[in-house]
Amino acid sequence: MASKFHYKFMGWRVWVANASFKSMKLSFLHDQWRLRQSNTYRRILLKSVFPILVLISFVSVLLGNSFIPAVAQLPRQEIRGVWMTNNDFDILKDRRKVQDAMGKLRQLNFNTVYPVVWNSGYVMYPSVVAQKAGIQPFVFRGSDGHDIVADVINQAHNRGLLAIPWFEFGFMAPPTSELAMNHPEWLTKKRNGGQTSISAAGEVVWLNPFHPQVQRLITDLVLEIVTNYDVDGIQFDDHMSLPHEFGYDKYTISLYTKETKNAPPANHQDPAWVRWRSDKITAFMVKLNQAVKARKPKIIFSVAPNYYDFAYKSQLQDWLAWIRLKIVDELIVQVYRPNLQSFISTISRPEIQEAQKLIPTGIGIMTGLRNNAVPMSQIKSQVRTTRERGLGVAFFYYRSLWDYSQEDLDERQAGFQALFPNSALRARIE
Repeated sequence: MASKFHYKFMGWRVWVANASFKSMKLSFLHDQWRLRQSNTYRRILLKSVFPILVLISFVSVLLGNSFIPAVAQLPRQEIRGVWMTNNDFDILKDRRKVQDAMGKLRQLNFNTVYPVVWNSGYVMYPSVVAQKAGIQPFVFRGSDGHDIVADVINQAHNRGLLAIPWFEFGFMAPPTSELAMNHPEWLTKKRNGGQTSISAAGEVVWLNPFHPQVQRLITDLVLEIVTNYDVDGIQFDDHMSLPHEFGYDKYTISLYTKETKNAPPANHQDPAWVRWRSDKITAFMVKLNQAVKARKPKIIFSVAPNYYDFAYKSQLQDWLAWIRLKIVDELIVQVYRPNLQSFISTISRPEIQEAQKLIPTGIGIMTGLRNNAVPMSQIKSQVRTTRERGLGVAFFYYRSLWDYSQEDLDERQAGFQALFPNSALRARIE
């Protein structure tokens, strides 16, 4: 489409030039024979033609600046997103509330929603894959028994929003989930034998990302979503990883010993041990990307990790390598901190700048929690500094946009309207 427009535009510029010179030629034709031998001929001709040349150049530059870059910037459309979590379930399960939510987001000039589809060891949709793994097939039904994922996607599209399901829990699950209890052989351990860690979701266990059956489960669930729904993408966050204390289970020890001829180091932060485990997760993500793209080649493969230094060293998640391997189509880095200087320092890191040159890149901004309201002044300052750097934004999470605020509803929504005064819808890739 860009090249077709460019040729039409160039043809129009040639027509303007020809028409302008034609009228100029007629007006000077009868005097031309007298001036041709004159030393003043060139000066008069230049003086007469110059205003027309200036006009043509001005129009060309104006049109070029107005249209051509807009076509070139299509892959860089600004991310204006919001996550919809299990905490939004009272909205997600109600068709009318979903419709109102999508309408409000469209009115406030958002362009992307990230609805949760994998949380706490359960899926948010009817799943044959989950049922085979011993997980209840359809736990999170809508209020009339409907498929809430299909409803959110359809209603988002009706409003011109992209819908990118969010595979929130990644390799993480509660220890009391059916998944963890039915498949203890899929869980990894710490060196002391412990199987749990404390996260924002409470106490959790970790599926072993190196185990082939775990990899198969995750891949099958992702492909089920991609195949059965009209999604614009699929997103993985900071839980598509493994805390660095883990990896001392029997399967991983055997695999590491076989490949390196050494037992895993006692120090879980040993650089070679960190690199080996991180590379294994990267290799899985490459295969997962290939499987997704084989099913739907143009789908957005989105990742939303923590800032790089923490993600790699603490979570074995080398997302910068993923970008360099060209398996990431969209990056949103979670930066949930109230201090503005710390926020600015984090979003200005070189790895974010590197990603920004290659793919649409945004920053995840906290808008509040049930027990921790975030003032609109903080949100505004973080969004402003983010957009000044050419980065998009995604807010965590929908209900906290206004429900957990100290400001009243009208003031809060007016604040978000002021953040995005103009529409910036993202083009769907069919």
